[in-house]
Amino acid sequence: MARAALALEDGTVYFGESFGATGTVSGEVCFNTSMTGYQEILTDPSYRGQILCMTAPQIGNYGVNDADVESGKLQMSGFIVREASRVASNFTAQGTLAHYLAEAGVVGLAGIDTRALVRRLRIRGAMTGVVSSEVLDAERLVALAKAAPALVGRDLVSEVMPDRPRAWHDGLDDWARPLPQPTEGGAMPPVPEYSSLKRVVALDYGMKWNIARHLTSVGCDVTVLPGRAGAAEVLSHAPDGVFLSNGPGDPEVLGGCVETVRGLVGKVPMFGICLGHQLLALACGAKTFKLKFGHRGANQPVMDLTTGTVEITSQNHGFAVDEESLPAELEVTHRNLNDGTIEGLRHRTAPAASVQYHPEAAAGPHDSTYLFARFRAMMASTDHA
Repeated sequence: MARAALALEDGTVYFGESFGATGTVSGEVCFNTSMTGYQEILTDPSYRGQILCMTAPQIGNYGVNDADVESGKLQMSGFIVREASRVASNFTAQGTLAHYLAEAGVVGLAGIDTRALVRRLRIRGAMTGVVSSEVLDAERLVALAKAAPALVGRDLVSEVMPDRPRAWHDGLDDWARPLPQPTEGGAMPPVPEYSSLKRVVALDYGMKWNIARHLTSVGCDVTVLPGRAGAAEVLSHAPDGVFLSNGPGDPEVLGGCVETVRGLVGKVPMFGICLGHQLLALACGAKTFKLKFGHRGANQPVMDLTTGTVEITSQNHGFAVDEESLPAELEVTHRNLNDGTIEGLRHRTAPAASVQYHPEAAAGPHDSTYLFARFRAMMASTDHA
């Protein structure tokens, strides 16, 4: 197989085999501890601008298929594995991982000591790196890694959010579904055939499709707006609730998104996930910080402080809310049992709540799916019901 290499900004270089697309890409190098779900991970928009290393020793053994995608395309810059399976053994497979990456233009690297790489990232923290099948000179690769832009301070949401409003109808076909139009008096018409549904506006900063599926499953009709939409545009849809999605990059550079959320707090019930959780916190006056190496995997233990229940959760984030900066109106509802960081918040007076992790869990455990029903109950218990 052709050769490829990874260089980190600290001067470390790993040589291995090229698979997937050929080329040279840069990004923040991070790792995910999930043993399955690599296709959902590859299509998660939150990985925009990153090079991901999987810790499981073999990836690609069950192939890829059309059912396991979480967005319209592969999002990350590079993909690193210990061993890339050359065959797809599962009956659902419609192709191999290597061909999937090649078609999507994602540069892959296999055959390196991923344990050594992950150990370095845990000790030194996430670093900018370069993966290349074109440049194999160590000195040049390190120079490229040092010159590449860091993740902190970058607005990556603009690269992954939709370009226009859409009505959700599951998967690629939903983008062709027309939005309902207001009546002559300006009011939105009732949802056809589903008058008991709650109308939810989802602000899409890079939303995984399984989130919209879960909202639908608890009786919501979902309209997806670009994450840059203003508060007035959101309220013009007369929503019963607003959902704040996951997404990539540094939350503190998204001033316009924060202003939108600030303009919605107290006016309509809100629920946020991941980046949406951070935006809600920022809108209420809190701050965020960069985690040393982030939480990425499907086995993170979180306690729901309102019930005492411990959930095993799926996570993908490199930033967290700074607890010392929390304003009085925000209450911590969930906590990470590994490092004690905030995993959930609730507004004390307004109908608004959020979690840092992914209760839709595609892929991952289903312990936290109750949160979507909790959001539905929040909408039902307010004047907006």
